[in-house]
Amino acid sequence: MEPLAHPTYRPEIDGLRMIAVLGVVLYHFGVPGLPGGFTGVDVFFVISGFLIGGILWRNLEETGSISLARFYTRRVKRLAPAFFAMAAASALVAWVVLLPFEFREFGKELIAATTYLSNVLFWRGEGYFDIGAENKVLLHTWSLAVEEQFYIVLPVLMLALARWRRLLVALLVVLFVGSLTANIALSPTDQTTTFYLFPFRAWELLAGVLLAVAGHSRGFSYVLRPGLSYAGLALVLAGLTLVAPQGFPGWQALFPVLGTTLLIANGKDDNRVNRALAAPLPVFIGKISYSLYLWHWPVLVLSRYWRDGYAGPLEAALWLALAFALAILSWALIETPFRRTHPRSGWRVLAALAAPSAAALGIGALAYVKDGLPARFAPETRAYIAASADFNQDWSRCHTPAQSPFKNVELCPIGPEGLPEVIVWGDSHLRAIKEVLEQAAFDTDTPALIIWHAGCPPVFGISKQESYATPAEDAACAAGTAEIRRSLASLAQARTLLLVARWAYYADGAGSGRDAHNTIRLAGLGGSTNREVLSRALAETLPELRRHFPRLFLLRQPPEIPDYDSRETARRLAYGRVLPTETPTDVSRTVAETRAAGAEALFAPYLAEGSLRLIDPWPVLCTAEKCSARHGDAIWYFDNNHLTNTAARAFAGLISPVFEVKN
Repeated sequence: MEPLAHPTYRPEIDGLRMIAVLGVVLYHFGVPGLPGGFTGVDVFFVISGFLIGGILWRNLEETGSISLARFYTRRVKRLAPAFFAMAAASALVAWVVLLPFEFREFGKELIAATTYLSNVLFWRGEGYFDIGAENKVLLHTWSLAVEEQFYIVLPVLMLALARWRRLLVALLVVLFVGSLTANIALSPTDQTTTFYLFPFRAWELLAGVLLAVAGHSRGFSYVLRPGLSYAGLALVLAGLTLVAPQGFPGWQALFPVLGTTLLIANGKDDNRVNRALAAPLPVFIGKISYSLYLWHWPVLVLSRYWRDGYAGPLEAALWLALAFALAILSWALIETPFRRTHPRSGWRVLAALAAPSAAALGIGALAYVKDGLPARFAPETRAYIAASADFNQDWSRCHTPAQSPFKNVELCPIGPEGLPEVIVWGDSHLRAIKEVLEQAAFDTDTPALIIWHAGCPPVFGISKQESYATPAEDAACAAGTAEIRRSLASLAQARTLLLVARWAYYADGAGSGRDAHNTIRLAGLGGSTNREVLSRALAETLPELRRHFPRLFLLRQPPEIPDYDSRETARRLAYGRVLPTETPTDVSRTVAETRAAGAEALFAPYLAEGSLRLIDPWPVLCTAEKCSARHGDAIWYFDNNHLTNTAARAFAGLISPVFEVKN
């Protein structure tokens, strides 16, 4: 089998790969001065488009066709061996290190990465820059998925239009412009979509493809003007050092993409930039860049997880050195030998892919179906592991309307079918008790509706800035609340409303204990402090709600247990860092009441006049002396402020009166 024509080797492109991979790796390891290190991925996209697009175009020009079998054989030989080696090692360490709920998520990641759908998986979950991303072992495979999805589409498109090459080029240009325009237009409001999904990243790969097509068709020498190399390097470095995560990719992605395009377009010019990029060390790091990209993230995530964070820069440097060592071994012993093999049939290579793919899918499925294999851990640890999983509920009936009423507001019908007679409005504390609310709705045969938005206080007329949220998420909170206000009249059947929220967080402007670093600032209605804003918002919101809902209930916020977290406690027990008697599961009742007092004082007048009825779970959750996450053999808290389903069920009797609207 004749291989596809390979372009003339250009060492400066390997040097450019060095800049890209070091930007990404050093950014992930927290090296200062590289706030945009993640733009190294954009550099990789352009390089990939130039090289692979050039191979496909040359093959099309020289033979009039494209052998898909040869093309995908080459991709498999290039990418699969090192990927499966990394995946196997990651799975082994993850089995030893990760707790069940995280190993279960790793199973999903492994399945998605093996099928090149990890970008879709992560798009549906948290964003790349969100808290929680640091525990996703295979998060970095999103970019590999984007590339492979692109290379499923591109060869087929080129083959379909092989006879009409001018039309093909015109279509590629249209797709480039469309992808870039959509990316810039949507990034401010839907960053996760434009970051992960290949239609919004295709323009970056197409920039390289179009450069390769132009170079081949017009006989470029890739020698233009020295200034272009300097300008290109400046733009790439500006991306690494100046670009911010907020709103990325959007227009900010133009820095690395344009810079890379200029560097490649003038890559054969004899100037200092190209000579530096073609030097032995940059070229070597460029050659191991794929393996380094593959290995650095699992090394970082699993080591930091196991160590509960690094002791300092020296330890981080040692783990980084391990990532480099694994990359060199992977390149020398796996990548290079497999790439040099010449099997008689390309289909044999593709068939050989079946065994490791099946193994990876099997391991991923086992981890997922068996809930992360909790039997690996001692019973005391499993109690906290169970609590970490006891936060999950069935949200299959939830939806977000695209049109008013309740446009872009997450709605969750609960109970029997029918027009809602009870409305429950709140934030993530509402999410935590969703199951007991649904059970109460079914028990009383009362159709009901949950309206919720995490981190968004259920009051009218305010906006918020939260350290935990992006500007787009903050804006979505205000927009959603305004839409709820406009849409209340559509709930004519409902006569009862229950408010559920973490009121102390909104009143005090910060979390407590483990999440004290999370801050929120409320604004609006002329208030100058969070409590003043919240007080005025309640004065405006509660009378308006009362006009729509004669029966208003308030769930008293469960007491916070500042230093507790089920996941962190489980980790510490599993690794022998604490004894079962040393777990921070309690808080004195005095401390808990002091934390709650500021917010509760705002509701006191409404409770005293009877316009608001209180549901108080504290007698169930606390004794006279303390409030505790542990009740007998069960753990009732997920983290320091969210209850588990088990805890919510413990005060189901208190919830029932909300739904007894027919009596």
